[in-house]
Amino acid sequence: MFSTPYVLSFSLLLSLPILFFFLAPHILPPRHSVPISLDDELDDLALFHRAAAQSSSSSPPNDPNRHFHLSSSKYPKLKIAFLFLTNSDLHFAPLWDQFFNGNPTDLYNIYVHADPAVNVTRPTSGVFKGRFIGAKRTFRASPTLISATRRLLATALLDDPANAYFTVLSQYCIPLHSFRYVYRSLFVSPTFDLTSFEYDPEAARLGVRLMYKSFIEILSKERILWKRYIARGRFAMKPEVTFQQFRVGSQFFTLTRRHAMLVIKDRVLWGKFKLPCYRDDECYPEEHYFPTLLSMADPDGCTKYTLTRVNWTGTVNGHPYTYKPAEVSTELIRQLRVSNYSESYLFARKFTPNCLEKLMGIAKSVIFKD
Repeated sequence: MFSTPYVLSFSLLLSLPILFFFLAPHILPPRHSVPISLDDELDDLALFHRAAAQSSSSSPPNDPNRHFHLSSSKYPKLKIAFLFLTNSDLHFAPLWDQFFNGNPTDLYNIYVHADPAVNVTRPTSGVFKGRFIGAKRTFRASPTLISATRRLLATALLDDPANAYFTVLSQYCIPLHSFRYVYRSLFVSPTFDLTSFEYDPEAARLGVRLMYKSFIEILSKERILWKRYIARGRFAMKPEVTFQQFRVGSQFFTLTRRHAMLVIKDRVLWGKFKLPCYRDDECYPEEHYFPTLLSMADPDGCTKYTLTRVNWTGTVNGHPYTYKPAEVSTELIRQLRVSNYSESYLFARKFTPNCLEKLMGIAKSVIFKD
């Protein structure tokens, strides 16, 4: 028989790997973590505070949550804020120039957050000229992408009280319709949202829009959810966010003004989602923070789907399928528009930069011909 000291020593040796497995995430620094500096955090908080204070003391000329009638000869002068998040050149700027061309500037604003560490060419003409905001570094699979989006939202809120919808896009996004179609879909059409519980045929006949919602993807049944939830540690998100409350969705969305305000005012959930991850391959905080926050705060105020079409077949390293010039055609545009949730998708990604020539070739005859 083994003596007691040997048994104790052997038990201790066995327990060390087990202890290391459970304690390592709490005593070792995360791999490749990109912490947000205190200076950046304080700078952002000051911006958010100014935006929240100004927005609280002023309101849009027409509240986007009110009803209005399609038969009116004067559409409300509410604006769409287009927020571009990029770490490279705006490859499709000529296409977006054509998208906005000829439309009243009092119906939209443009804001661009470009990673300052990257040499991004700033257009000297067109709609993007002078639309770059104060930006900070961004890194994939890190909370810096959340910070950048919140910075865009706060800047747009502060800049113009008429900004009523806030559409987040990337440099690889393209429009699938004309600006007029996009504007009418968001502000005017009572039938655009096919999933709306407020849809009423009689109201549609009379041309009354019953409610304005945010178009943001919110999913709760994805198989990757648990791994994403514990990416910062098994209990890191508790008690503020339980696994049952945790959501996933696209980082590209369209928010109402009240939801944009909710995002920049949040401190509680941000305190959790800015924590560094221990699983790089499961850490995509920008895909979780926004859908989780809005699902917890106002689930009935969200459509739970996005207006940006993405092809997730044949993904590589977490990136969606990327279309190449040979695939650009009239038929592709029509396929990308098809949606089970709305009358049409309004935007699409992801396209290689050299698709621009072919896209411009079908812009007037297909893309902007509704």
